[in-house]
Amino acid sequence: MVVIIAVLMLAANFWTDYKWFGSVGYTSVFVTELWTRVLLFAVSGLVMAVIVGASIFFAYRSRPGIRPMSLEQQGLDRYRQSIDPHRKLFFWIAVGALALLAGVAASGDWRSYLQFMNSTEFGVDDPEFGMDVAFFAFVYPFLRVLLGYLYAAVILAFIAAVIVHYLYGGVRLQNDSGQRATPAARVHLSVLLGVFVLLRACSYWLDRYGLVFSERGYTFGASYTDVNAVKTALLILTVISVICAVLFFANIYFKNTMVPMASLGLLVLSAVLVGAAYPAIVQNFQVDPNEQRLESPYIERNIEYTRNAYGIADAEVQAYDATTELSAQDLVEESQGTTVRLVDPSVVSQTFQQMQQVRGFYQFPDVLEVDRYPDTSGNLIDTIVAVRELDGPPEDQNNWLNRHLIYTHGYGMVAAAGTQIDAEGRPVFTEYNIPPRGELSDAVGEYEPRVYYGREGADYVIVQAEEEYDYPLDSEEDTGDVPTPEDAVETEVSPSPDEARAPADADQQGAEQTEEAPAEGGEGADEAGGSQAYNRYEGSGGVQLSSFFDRVLYAIKYQEPNILLNSAIASDSRIIYERDPVERVEKVAPFLTMDSRPYPAVVDGRIVWIVDGYTTSNGYPYAKPIDFTQAVTDTFTDGTAQQVGALPGNEVNYIRNSVKATVDAYDGSVTLYAWDEEDPVLRTWMDSFPGIITEKDEMSDELVDHLRYPDDLFKVQREIMREYHVTNASAFYGGQDFWSVPNDPTGGTEAPEPPYRQTIHYPGEDEATFSLTSTFVPRGRENLAAFMAVDSDPRSDDYGQLKLLELPRSTVIFGPGQVQNAFDADADVREVLLPLEQSNAEVTRGNLLTLPFAGGLLYVEPLYVQAGGGGAASFPLLQQVMVGFGEEVAIGSSLPDALSNLFDGEAQVPEEGAEEPPPEEEGGAGGGGEGGGDQELTDALNEAVEAWEEAQESSEEADKRLKEALEALEEQMNEE
Repeated sequence: MVVIIAVLMLAANFWTDYKWFGSVGYTSVFVTELWTRVLLFAVSGLVMAVIVGASIFFAYRSRPGIRPMSLEQQGLDRYRQSIDPHRKLFFWIAVGALALLAGVAASGDWRSYLQFMNSTEFGVDDPEFGMDVAFFAFVYPFLRVLLGYLYAAVILAFIAAVIVHYLYGGVRLQNDSGQRATPAARVHLSVLLGVFVLLRACSYWLDRYGLVFSERGYTFGASYTDVNAVKTALLILTVISVICAVLFFANIYFKNTMVPMASLGLLVLSAVLVGAAYPAIVQNFQVDPNEQRLESPYIERNIEYTRNAYGIADAEVQAYDATTELSAQDLVEESQGTTVRLVDPSVVSQTFQQMQQVRGFYQFPDVLEVDRYPDTSGNLIDTIVAVRELDGPPEDQNNWLNRHLIYTHGYGMVAAAGTQIDAEGRPVFTEYNIPPRGELSDAVGEYEPRVYYGREGADYVIVQAEEEYDYPLDSEEDTGDVPTPEDAVETEVSPSPDEARAPADADQQGAEQTEEAPAEGGEGADEAGGSQAYNRYEGSGGVQLSSFFDRVLYAIKYQEPNILLNSAIASDSRIIYERDPVERVEKVAPFLTMDSRPYPAVVDGRIVWIVDGYTTSNGYPYAKPIDFTQAVTDTFTDGTAQQVGALPGNEVNYIRNSVKATVDAYDGSVTLYAWDEEDPVLRTWMDSFPGIITEKDEMSDELVDHLRYPDDLFKVQREIMREYHVTNASAFYGGQDFWSVPNDPTGGTEAPEPPYRQTIHYPGEDEATFSLTSTFVPRGRENLAAFMAVDSDPRSDDYGQLKLLELPRSTVIFGPGQVQNAFDADADVREVLLPLEQSNAEVTRGNLLTLPFAGGLLYVEPLYVQAGGGGAASFPLLQQVMVGFGEEVAIGSSLPDALSNLFDGEAQVPEEGAEEPPPEEEGGAGGGGEGGGDQELTDALNEAVEAWEEAQESSEEADKRLKEALEALEEQMNEE
């Protein structure tokens, strides 16, 4: 019964997998993998069966006809009498079991085989052997696997031969004549040992190429000892092994035990003296005393190949003095066109949950995503986005029917401007409520809001059966007033409320939301029932349960008899499973490693999940390997990052973002786009699975607008950049300039600070760009060492260009931890925070953003306040903003207010040679300080600051006003 149940489960899983691949249009992937596994299983099993079976057969056929009389043989007679009647059965069981195990093990190496058969050259030669990197990435690993299986077969054949010979008297442990083995047994075992030693010779020869992965030296890859001692030793051992193998084969004629024994002794002695002692002597007595000089060429190789393997070789490095002092005039000049994303996607999830959950069974992720959508002026702005996913039916209605047939899908996108808040500190929603409405809908047009494929919900749902819950008709009564761009306060540094388009008041919102039809563009046929609308799925997603046999298969797969018993499930019903977008892409592209941050976007009238796929390898010569999971772990992932899917284990030493994948949230269709078409690893897999990758040119413009530089790749690159920004071998050996990624000072853990998505004005660039940024501190220190950014705008010619601002080593610039400490210690900041902390309110520190500003680095950290004791109904509100520049910090109710407080007293810049103004005339011009000062100058500065606030609208009127204000300020300062 156990066997029958196991076979049924296996068959059900196999057949449902086949049907699933057919439903998404990737049957070729299933078939290619299947036949590759079958081929490897058959060939490996056959080779194992032939080698071991032939050894057993020859040992039995060469058994001695007359065995000597001894106690040993008398004891063996009992075993022979028991085995002989069933020896054929024992033979086939033993051979079959070994063949089965070998076949199963070999079938797991199907990736190595496909890469070997379809290898594509990199166009980069290894400096030691002059061979293309493709040999080390694709050919060498498969040869090692092949050699390993041959080793196993020969060793098992030798063991089986010894057992049979011993059982039938060919090998004797007790023998008065001194002959421990018959001539036939000696010949048989000598041949097997000769084959083993010959394989060892092949292994020694192959090990020479494996030196490019050596860990012996100061850096990864072939070191001085490897090249000048180990490489020669392996060549010598190869020759000695061939000689020993010949001696073993020669024993067929000599039939003397001393010949193989001498050969084994020579082989072992050579391995000890030549293979181990000689390299150790060179390392200890020649290299260690002169390591820096001798290892320098090999360190240079490691640096070059590591930078190439991780795509950081072309990083632009710029020396950055990082000004620590800034005048008020510099402030207002630099402020033109500068925006800061104050809304923290890891904090406002609670706000989204409270204001846009609508019903308790909807769910938002803990960390939201940052994308870009156009405002009413057509300008792209940083936008916090999430999908309203279905977490499951209400707890007291959580039965099988509701979970799998009624509550089947989420509903709608929710978006908020990343640079706006309303007067109460809430995010300003640009897409909200059910049915969805807002600026986003106005900009992208109508779209299908239903989400059948996402990261939450049941493992499977069955549609076109029962009526599905669609959305509540009275959702506006639950969400209440939703902050829209018209509610944005004037202190924001983001698009103007004058150009926003959203319902002007709650009554208008309520009137619009009482419609019973879903958002236009929906594909379902809806019916109203009481206070909720119902839907019938009309998409093509999932597998059609066209027959009773299909229902039986899925009932077995999910061990759920209700799939058979529910009468509403008919021949046109469809079962939707593998709903997670990452898992879907992993399944149709098993050779890819998935990014851990898929994100939703509205593209061409549909909500789609965009998933970044990586081609990875651990076979790039000289490149330092890293643990992928550890490298991508930070405050946001907290150790739950996606595991590497394309490699056994976690170590990689080559990575490219070669594929951009999309998963339609309504019908689950998966499309793979070749993003890095020149990647040799991707081209190898495209030859292995022809037709499954779509050309890059077939991406729609709307999809390209939402692509971005992936998080995990950037985190891997910054992990490598910590050391490999140093390109000089001597400096690398010393390690004095190595960096570290600072811990997140706001996270309360030891996890690294996550990279942040923000639009920054990079020094030397004419326009601000959507970027992914991070910082570095010196190893063992907390002051800032460098600022790293990558252009994340796919429309930019510099997309993917890594940029580094290296700070002077002789000047101490505060790093994130030190700035956070300055915030906590500053008297003015404490004066604002102390009443909040002493009350029952909960203060949450948002993301500590670092951005280049006016020749220095500006730190911005929003502060959120959440009512204590409010239970599930409370959510964080952005109430204060802390800023830091140089060693100065300040706090304000808004970013302009905080900056004004930060630069208070800096407005009056004396001309060269002029006397310093008296104390009573200083200050006051910073827009919030005390102490008098010239009133006209103060008014001019305040006018400039106000103009800057409105300049964030990117409108001609605001730009004109800012220009006039700056000119007036300059005139006033010249007069002073």
